[in-house]
Amino acid sequence: MDETVTGIRLRSVYLPLKTPISDAKVLTGRQKPMTEIAILFCEVESSAGHRGLGISYAKRAGGPGQFAHARELAPALIGEDPSDIAKAWDKLAWAGASAGRSGLAVQAIGAFDVALWDLKAKRAGLSLAKLLGAQRDAVRCYNTSGGFLHTPLKALLTNTDASREKGIGGIKLKVGQPDGAEDIRRVTRVREHLGDRFPLMVDANQQWDRPTALRMGRTFERFNLIWIEEPLDCTDAAGHAALAAALDTPIATGEMLTSVAEHWDFIRQNGADFLMPDAPRVGGITPFLKVAALAEFAGLTIAPHFSMELHIHLAAAMQREPWVEHFEWLEPLFNERLELKDGRMVVPTRPGLGISLSEQAFAWTRESAGFGSLA
Repeated sequence: MDETVTGIRLRSVYLPLKTPISDAKVLTGRQKPMTEIAILFCEVESSAGHRGLGISYAKRAGGPGQFAHARELAPALIGEDPSDIAKAWDKLAWAGASAGRSGLAVQAIGAFDVALWDLKAKRAGLSLAKLLGAQRDAVRCYNTSGGFLHTPLKALLTNTDASREKGIGGIKLKVGQPDGAEDIRRVTRVREHLGDRFPLMVDANQQWDRPTALRMGRTFERFNLIWIEEPLDCTDAAGHAALAAALDTPIATGEMLTSVAEHWDFIRQNGADFLMPDAPRVGGITPFLKVAALAEFAGLTIAPHFSMELHIHLAAAMQREPWVEHFEWLEPLFNERLELKDGRMVVPTRPGLGISLSEQAFAWTRESAGFGSLA
């Protein structure tokens, strides 16, 4: 008898942040400081007793909506073969088709999709990276969490030292505040502190218009940056393409895109040198792999956004040498920790994603729903 999905458990977990987080969107008045992250966990159980854990998330808004949509979709997965992941993705997408094929609608699907991939890898006794076909056992990584705009310059320098001591291989700074001179001052000081050759990136979080992005990009050329991230609105593929053509510094974007089609629009217009898909945001591993294949054929490098516990496995399977973003924010949710060494993040060898929910994750659960054997 074929193996089937017999049970699903959804959890809405709210992760509190120790310090309210501010990037350029806060300093320009478009958003409030971020104080928590809504995490959607999905546990899937099969008739053979195998289990998988999936994750999606929302920042500032959307958490309750993701959970509600996932709760509506979950019954459609009961009885499906957990090996037929692409088929399951399509079934869930059609079950919620009136909500669309991007944004919150697919982010909810992402939690199911990741859980099915985790289950499949565990059943095979392989890490997810090995199941996908790993190209490497460690991936170069950079830290973002220490470089936000709410961080004073002195603390910024302390954070860069701490990151390097941990074994992190690159530093990303937030820029894009109303006073461009302050951005230049902070980047100048950090570049001096790191030296000319240590990998350094900046991220404007979509807060420049086209003329400002070009001026700031030209100013930043002297800093030998790995990339300038999201200099323009996340939907402005043509504007990003013009910047990429005008500047020597590479352009990175893609984290806010929530479908394969949106990424394809950037790829076909040459709107990025580094593409930054986020597996939970595009609907899981299944659509992420489609984005990665398109990027590979276009000659782009992948640098997945956030969720390092998931993206380390996906990055390990990329043909071109990728970057993984180091955020320690999610660590309290899991019993396991990722290893850093010599500027790289070591790919876990434990089966599946190699993570399990901690007691703290259960304590921060605000809402849950069970179906079938996990009801």
